[in-house]
Amino acid sequence: FSGVPAVVDFAAMRDAVKKLGGDPEKINPICPADLVIDHSIQVDYNRRSDSLQKNQDLEFERNKERFEFLKWGSQAFKNMRIIPPGSGIIHQVNLEYLARVVMDQDGYYYPDSVVGTDSHTTMIDGLGVLGWGVGGIEAEAVMLGQPISMVLPEVVGYKLLGNPQPLVTSTDIVLTITKHLRQVGVVGKFVEFFGPGVAQLSIADRGTIANMCPEYGATAAYFPVDDISIGYLIQTGRDKEKVMCTKKYLEAVGMLRDFKNSSQDPDFTQVVELDLHTVVPCCSGPKRPQDKVAVSDMKKDFETCLGAKQGFKGFQIAPDRHNSIVKFKFEGCDFELAHGSVVIAAITSCTNTSNPSVMLGAGLLAKKAVEAGLTVKPYIKTSLSPGSGVVTYYLRESGVMSYLSQLGFDVVGYGCMTCIGNSGPLPESVVEAITQGDLVAVGVLSGNRNFEGRVHPNTRANYLASPPLVIAYAIAGTVRMDFEKEPLGINASGKKIFLKDIWPTRNEIQAVERQFVIPGMFKEVYQKIETVNKSWNALDAPSDKLYTWNPKSTYIKSPPFFDGLTLALQTPKTIEDAYVLLSFGDSVTTDHISPAGNIARNSPAARYLTSRGLTPREFNSYGSRRGNDAVMARGTFANIRLVNKFIDKQGPQTVHFPSGETLDVFDAAERYKQAGHPLIVLAGKEYGAGSSRDWAAKGPFLLGVKAVLAESYERIHRSNLVGMGVIPLQYLPGEDAGTLGLTGRERYTIIIPEKLKPQMNVQIKLDTGKTFQAIMRFDTDVELTYFHNGGILNYMIRKMAS
Repeated sequence: FSGVPAVVDFAAMRDAVKKLGGDPEKINPICPADLVIDHSIQVDYNRRSDSLQKNQDLEFERNKERFEFLKWGSQAFKNMRIIPPGSGIIHQVNLEYLARVVMDQDGYYYPDSVVGTDSHTTMIDGLGVLGWGVGGIEAEAVMLGQPISMVLPEVVGYKLLGNPQPLVTSTDIVLTITKHLRQVGVVGKFVEFFGPGVAQLSIADRGTIANMCPEYGATAAYFPVDDISIGYLIQTGRDKEKVMCTKKYLEAVGMLRDFKNSSQDPDFTQVVELDLHTVVPCCSGPKRPQDKVAVSDMKKDFETCLGAKQGFKGFQIAPDRHNSIVKFKFEGCDFELAHGSVVIAAITSCTNTSNPSVMLGAGLLAKKAVEAGLTVKPYIKTSLSPGSGVVTYYLRESGVMSYLSQLGFDVVGYGCMTCIGNSGPLPESVVEAITQGDLVAVGVLSGNRNFEGRVHPNTRANYLASPPLVIAYAIAGTVRMDFEKEPLGINASGKKIFLKDIWPTRNEIQAVERQFVIPGMFKEVYQKIETVNKSWNALDAPSDKLYTWNPKSTYIKSPPFFDGLTLALQTPKTIEDAYVLLSFGDSVTTDHISPAGNIARNSPAARYLTSRGLTPREFNSYGSRRGNDAVMARGTFANIRLVNKFIDKQGPQTVHFPSGETLDVFDAAERYKQAGHPLIVLAGKEYGAGSSRDWAAKGPFLLGVKAVLAESYERIHRSNLVGMGVIPLQYLPGEDAGTLGLTGRERYTIIIPEKLKPQMNVQIKLDTGKTFQAIMRFDTDVELTYFHNGGILNYMIRKMAS
């Protein structure tokens, strides 16, 4: 399990059980495997400075309360193990260290598996461990002994053929697969990779592909175990004797795969193919991970996006402003920004930092670039945030770390950073230039998410790219660049340097990898991982079995989810005359719904923190304050790129229909709540795509949202809504808001029958007199039980209290 939110509710659940007369000691999760708490770091650093220690010190200064809470949890709960902050990204730590592939317990062997509270838990599928992301709410129930319930998924076979071209990276492969599978449609399905092409991929390559499973919408992206998997376990320092036992077990039960032997191929509900030789270097963007763009087309594609209608591939910039230039000063020197200028270049995220081939490829490219006399403009915010200490180890030992540093790619910390929106501030002069020219500035990152408003509020275009390409675009300073025809730069001698002149070959990278990525590194890093952080070791945490809430804390607050809870079940009631809080189109992500990134100074959350005596410098991020429901409720639907059909511009506002006023979403919801009016949300396709944030369900619940009516849902978000007792309704096939003539200004009565069954149709009446039906997306009897209890956590408390 990974993810901070899981622990927060346990303390509140203990309190709630005690109030109901039950034994709070029963709430003591016994996990089937290690519980690991992930963390994220808010990057705040000066380019080309030694920022790692500064960031870690700053992290402990800002998040001391949270860390004390977590340390209390590690003492209060059985079999709970915490990997301290500053150690790495949980998915990479799992791949390199924690995952066993086969469990050995009490003399019995059985396959390893994992569910985690981050959607990229699927990364471990690359090693042959079946795993997928669940909402934090669902994981909490699992930790308390509740099984996961799901409809048996279809399994799509993805056949890989051929060999990748010499200049292609695993990132290019995964971006190609992401676009392909989004087109195929695999939401709610398992994908299993097979075919001779799999044997051409390292475990790191497979992990990269499996990691981005949420971006193509599948539940899991599984690579069965083969001899390459076994070799990886040995390479990463696992005990050889245990590894050999693992292999024997898998052979005995028929689970060790030979991808070149077609007789071992399973039967699938559907098969799609990809010839790896057809993959070309590419990026994805400017607003979604599935929008692949060949590097050779980047310049043309970006310029097309500039003038295109506002949308996933458009910014609607007037033609006469496409070549706008804004001059500014930085550190006493004159510079220019234009549409397409790169202002953030980050090697980040678990997707790529676990992969030695692309990380060493970036290092070798940096070496050749420095030797060729190329530099990165000083105002570009560059960073390197490895997924584990092993990455720094082999970058340093192979001799490329110093060259990365010379280009500004210093190690800034170990954790989720730019990819999750913790990019830190841009220089003020850069922000002023972007604002003055209304420029479409660019972030280029080796991450897995680039939804609007996620990376940084001032980068309207964001492209996912391989680590070497991140460096290339940092040097170029713009994405309006045709690398085949235009030079990356001109050195001090006046020589034009093209990307092809410095791009490392696959053979070069593999030679360095074989020499420097060795088992001893993994053993050395991981044998001290739980004690290496001195700040963590020195934390003094409470030792009481029940957590003592501090009413003055703005980080950790007892949540109101169990207020008014009784042992007796309350019969679900019809939702009468609900107002529509927000009306959306397609692909509204959890980034749009859930609080994420920096807390804007003019937001409801900022006003709340100010009222508690905090200054803007102390606001920190939404992620760091996810233990405080008052902040998170105010940050729900607070994304600056929110597109609400009731408002004629992007922003976190809506119309309060009784008064006709336009208000911040939280303020409108509060008015409805005070007047006793229930709320619903209207949406299009793929509602809740993206990260598996439980606050994307908890937040709307706290705002008073009783139901969502959408054309389709991303799997994890639908599950989270169920877990909070919010009804996920789905239009009947062929129907949507448009075909039904819904404006969102009506009032909705959703009739809840006494006897419910999975996926039944329910009647919806409007105050206009119109009626229609929708599917109630409780998919299993277990989910209906959760709904009758008002949510999964209420169910678990009643179960334990009785």
